[in-house]
Amino acid sequence: MVFYLGYSMILNEFYYIEKIESEMKMKRTWFSGLIGKIIAILLVINTLASLQVYASVTPVKRNSTVNSTVTEQKELRGVWFSYIDWSEMPSDVEAFKKRADQVMADIKNRGMNAIFCHVHSHSDSYGQKLKSFPLSKFMVTKDSSADFDPLEYMIESAHKQGLSFHAWVNPYRVTNSMMKNIPDNSIVKQWMGDPSKQRNVLLHDGSYYLNPSSAEVRSYLVNSISEICKNYAIDGIQFDDYFYPSLNDADPAKSFDKAEYDASGSSLGITQWRRENVSMLVKDVYKAVHEARPQAVFGISPVALLSNLRSDKSYFVDIDKWMASNEYIDYIMPQLYHGFEAKTRTGILAPHSYINCLNSWVDLKRKSNSNVKLYIGLGLYRTGKDIKDGNAVSEWLRYNDILLRQVKAARETGEVSGFGIFAYQNFREAPAVLELNNLQTAFTNQ
Repeated sequence: MVFYLGYSMILNEFYYIEKIESEMKMKRTWFSGLIGKIIAILLVINTLASLQVYASVTPVKRNSTVNSTVTEQKELRGVWFSYIDWSEMPSDVEAFKKRADQVMADIKNRGMNAIFCHVHSHSDSYGQKLKSFPLSKFMVTKDSSADFDPLEYMIESAHKQGLSFHAWVNPYRVTNSMMKNIPDNSIVKQWMGDPSKQRNVLLHDGSYYLNPSSAEVRSYLVNSISEICKNYAIDGIQFDDYFYPSLNDADPAKSFDKAEYDASGSSLGITQWRRENVSMLVKDVYKAVHEARPQAVFGISPVALLSNLRSDKSYFVDIDKWMASNEYIDYIMPQLYHGFEAKTRTGILAPHSYINCLNSWVDLKRKSNSNVKLYIGLGLYRTGKDIKDGNAVSEWLRYNDILLRQVKAARETGEVSGFGIFAYQNFREAPAVLELNNLQTAFTNQ
């Protein structure tokens, strides 16, 4: 989630800047010069408007006392518990239970009311009752007792603390830098060994993915989600931002599912065809979740920049269709992990800055005639770190209340219904504790 997101945003920023610089070099005529001035003025106006919103949320220097204004709006406030957090859980059953109880208490005590917990991270599973995919290597308790179900206990512990439990799923990911070997008992291995089904699994830039264009893959994934809903008392399903990887159809080695597109005879362009592949899965999952567990919700946590989601080179999600309909998702939770002061190389407020991204999602929400809720994902993992953000000294080193101000700015829009904090693994880092202390007042008084 984090590293792929950051990389995508950096690429988008560089593209944006280079595009502007290139266009300015070409404006040789008086008329073009005039147009350039008009564009510059509009950019300044937009920046000033964004800064005006930012200025209304007064920054607090590190180690300062924070006072917050809390609105009386019920909201979802959750934290992501990743496969890395799973890998750090004790292998002894009783120690696992004690640690799980502590995790849920930590979340509850910080004023939060939900957990987004990995259940399928790499075409694997974290529950004894799940048979679609093999038990994850990151679930260390799997070897301690065949009779103990760690996922079931995590859900029970969450509910005892009054937390809703959302099963976090990466639908297409099979391997990455931390998961290189596919278990022999995985359906993925079976497909790879069957000449008629080998294309269900695709290798791209050293990592394996399930093929989004395969009807068999899509059906299998939908059934795996139904399996979660039928076997565990979950409150929701959430998809991460891993859909299609970045592709280059001009390079046969990186064209991914272009062979399926060519064979399909589709009248759609390949970009829209790929978006339809993802949308079919999302729509089917939405239906499956609500049929198997009517009280549960289904949402997606995509990258922050809408321009990335609308790109013809990566992700291939039809975000505008999803937001305008009541047949795909119950909520959207974009990962707005950058700060207020993120700048481009030319020193202007970056497209991926928090306020710019927040405004774009709020605008989309307002234009969408649907019941889809807007939540905002916040990057706790960045606090106190030397994040390259276009400033001489990173914003994340200068302030201890960035997340608090981000919550306040989001609430002031009147369109944001909740927040996700990434991630639990950062809860005990000293700079993160300062941010959590600030957030706690805002959350517990809500």
